[in-house]
Amino acid sequence: MQTRTGAMATDRPERYAKQLASHWARRGPAGDEDGATVLRWETGQVIVLRPVEGALEVEVSVPDDADPDRFAQVVKEHLERFGQRDELDLVWAAG
Repeated sequence: MQTRTGAMATDRPERYAKQLASHWARRGPAGDEDGATVLRWETGQVIVLRPVEGALEVEVSVPDDADPDRFAQVVKEHLERFGQRDELDLVWAAG
C-alpha cells in the first residue's frame, strides 16, 4: 500500500468525517477504529479520518498498482467541496 497524509483546519472535523463517510457508503464499509472514521473501499483504497482539536487529519492508502496522488486529490476535492462555505483547505504532507 502507498499512503498520503494531510490535515484540514476546521472547527467541525467530526461533521466532515461523517459527511464523507456517508457520501461514499456504497463504496465499502465504514466504521469507527480508535476514534477515527475508517472507510475501506471494496477496490482496496482506505481512508482514515481522525478528528483532532481544530483539524481533521486525513490518511489515504491505495494498492501498490494505483496512483496515491490522484486518489488523494479526489479525497481533497470532496472534502473541500463539502466545506466550501468554510473555505476549507486539505494540505497533504510533503512525501
